Amino acid sequence: MSNSRIYLSLSEQSGFEQEYISKALHNNWITSGGPNVDDFEAQLQNYYNEELFVTALNSGTAAIHLGLILLGVKKDDEVICQSMTFSASANPILYQGAIPIFVDSESDTWNICPENLEIAIKDRIKKGRKPKAIIAVHLYGNPYKVNEIHAIANRHNIPIIEDSAEALGSSYKKKKCGTFGSLGVLSFNGNKIITTSSGGAIISNSQEIKEKAIFFATQSKDLAVHYQHSEIGYNYRMSNICAGIGLGQMKILDENINKKRENHKFYKDIFDTIDEAELFEVLNDDYFSNYWLNTMLLETIEDRESLRLAFEKSNIESRPLWKPMHLQPIFEQYPYYGNKVAEDLFERGLCLPSGSNLSDEDKDRIKGVIINFFK
Repeated sequence: MSNSRIYLSLSEQSGFEQEYISKALHNNWITSGGPNVDDFEAQLQNYYNEELFVTALNSGTAAIHLGLILLGVKKDDEVICQSMTFSASANPILYQGAIPIFVDSESDTWNICPENLEIAIKDRIKKGRKPKAIIAVHLYGNPYKVNEIHAIANRHNIPIIEDSAEALGSSYKKKKCGTFGSLGVLSFNGNKIITTSSGGAIISNSQEIKEKAIFFATQSKDLAVHYQHSEIGYNYRMSNICAGIGLGQMKILDENINKKRENHKFYKDIFDTIDEAELFEVLNDDYFSNYWLNTMLLETIEDRESLRLAFEKSNIESRPLWKPMHLQPIFEQYPYYGNKVAEDLFERGLCLPSGSNLSDEDKDRIKGVIINFFK
């Protein structure tokens, strides 16, 4: 049996990527924007099968940043953000000179807690600081409590940026993630469901918003024969080469989602027989997860570390859940609303190898480590 490294989540090629890359090179279209970008956006729009508009960018982080700009977030504005997430969800708040307000998770979906969200909003309004936006995340591909969260946001007239960086292919009540918020965000980083090597996108509900996003993403060039700029711009547009990779990846999007979900069944069959650990599963049939990463909880932080090290000894990558943002040195001075749900998840949670390219031999090695650990 091979002892090569098993990674947490690697991309898998369809075999068609080179065709689109070669076409871009042949046509000498090797800058940002271009035919591949247009086609990639069109295919994503078709995948969602709704009246919406996709703007392809060079990262998911750029998408969140432009999302804040499009919603008018400026210096000293307050933006509520789910604490249990990757730092890319929160960093763009600081890019704008705005103030992040962090909210705890709930234990059903591990996502932003409706009760604490309401408490946070009311308290900030009481202080004369009504939040300008909310960033809600579908963590590890698992939808947040859409009905509850959006009811609260609508009641207070606060737009939601729906961070679906990990949730392409996931859905709530059969409606795809990324389409619920005022703006949706996708990521095509190398570890996501599909990749463009690096990349992201904004999902919006109007051509006007898409055009404004492209304007900002291409250095905010005014209509003039010379280069003229009346607003701050950014170099955020996706390249034609990267979009070519994305077009090749679109051919295996559904296949990759199915493989991710098969990975979940593999882990479920194992952990159904183990009392000392709990595999995360969606709350009910309203929630459809792509299970981008399979995650589990152990009884203590010591157990989590012991299992992680057992995996590492067998050259298998695993990692703790995201460390909550309100515990991070860069963010710990900002307000936080909640209890210790996110902290407990971080201490006891572990992400398991979940690549769509896991072989049967890989799974046998992973299963062997788990069974021996809990024996």
